Amino acid sequence: MTSEEMRDLAIQALDDMKGIDILPMDVRSLTDITDFMIICTGRSTRHVKALADNVAVKAKERHASYVHLEGERESEWILVDLGDVVVHVMLAATRSFYSLEDLWEPVKEMRQQSHS
Repeated sequence: MTSEEMRDLAIQALDDMKGIDILPMDVRSLTDITDFMIICTGRSTRHVKALADNVAVKAKERHASYVHLEGERESEWILVDLGDVVVHVMLAATRSFYSLEDLWEPVKEMRQQSHS
């Protein structure tokens, strides 16, 4: 399965469970750690867990070579590591506090300036 197919599978799994504000980010030019990051908000800790679990289940059904979850105990922020795709599912307050989207913007700008 390509990283694009895994990204699409994760987005669909989040959408199927009514994930809020799903944001896929192509980070291939910014890091070697992963190809795509997806950030999604859940309405409650139970919803966050259900969203993350659905991504993991769908990936396993498609025989993903690597599926690992972190943060299930508190369920305020669960990271689903699919290797080439990393999914962050968070409560709204947690997403706002950590603002992962904004963390990647300075990196993108620095990379663009260094290539100019």
